Amino acid sequence: MMGKEVVIKVKDFSYYVGSSQILKNLNFEVFKNEILSIIGPAGSGKSSFLRCLNRMNEIRAETKIEGTIEINGQNIYFPEVNITELRRKVGMVFALPVPLPRSIFENVAFGLRMAGVKDKKLIESRVIDSLQKVALWNEVKDRLHSSALKLSGGQQQRLCIARVLAMRPEFILLDEPCSGLDPVSTMKIEESLMELKNNYTIILVTNNTKQAARVSDRTAFFLSGELIEIDRTDRLFTAPRDRRTNDYISGRFG
Repeated sequence: MMGKEVVIKVKDFSYYVGSSQILKNLNFEVFKNEILSIIGPAGSGKSSFLRCLNRMNEIRAETKIEGTIEINGQNIYFPEVNITELRRKVGMVFALPVPLPRSIFENVAFGLRMAGVKDKKLIESRVIDSLQKVALWNEVKDRLHSSALKLSGGQQQRLCIARVLAMRPEFILLDEPCSGLDPVSTMKIEESLMELKNNYTIILVTNNTKQAARVSDRTAFFLSGELIEIDRTDRLFTAPRDRRTNDYISGRFG
C-alpha cells in the first residue's frame, strides 16, 4: 500500500515449541494507525503470533524462532533489546479480563506505580485519560475507589484496555477481547477501537469474522501456522484470492 508507514515488518518468521512448528515462514507488514485483524480456525497460530510480538512466547520452555520481527526498524529479538520496555510499548489485552483485586483507579494506575511513577497528578491525569479513551469514565467516575471486581465483564475488559493505555504504548495487541462478552459490550469495545486507531496501531485476533469485517482496515487469514492471505478487509471478505480463505469466511470449516 503506497504512502503507508510500515511500523512492523515480519520477515521469514517461524516459531517452534519443542519439535512442533507453530508458525511457518511468515512474511507481511503492519501499517501505522491501522487495525489489522487476524482470523483463522483454532490452532492456526493467531495467538502464538501475537505473543511473539512482545516476546511473551519466551515464557514457555523450549521455544525457538527463525527469521525476524522488526518494530520501528529494530529487530525485537536482538539480545540487547530491553524486554520490559518492549512490553510497555507493545501492550497486550487477553480474552479473559483479569482486573486486579483493587479499586478501579488503582487498576489503571498499577503499571505506572510499578514503573516507579510517583507524581500523583500525572497518575491521576493518566487514569482519567485512559478511562475516557475506552468510554468507561462516565460509567465509573463516581466510584473510582470501589472494587474493580464489581464491574460487569464488558466494563472489566475496557478497564484492562485502559490499564494498557496508561502506559502510553504505541501498539495494542488484543487476543479475542470480546469472546466472552454480550453484543452491547462488544459494540462498546469495537467503538473504542475505532477511536483508538487514531493514536495507536492495533492488532486484533478474533474468531468472529463479522467483528473483523466491522472494525479492521486489513485482515490476515492464518491456517495451520501459515499466512494464507492478507488484504484490505473489504476485498478479503468479498473477493478472497485463496479458496481456503473463502471456505473459512463462508463457514465451510473452522
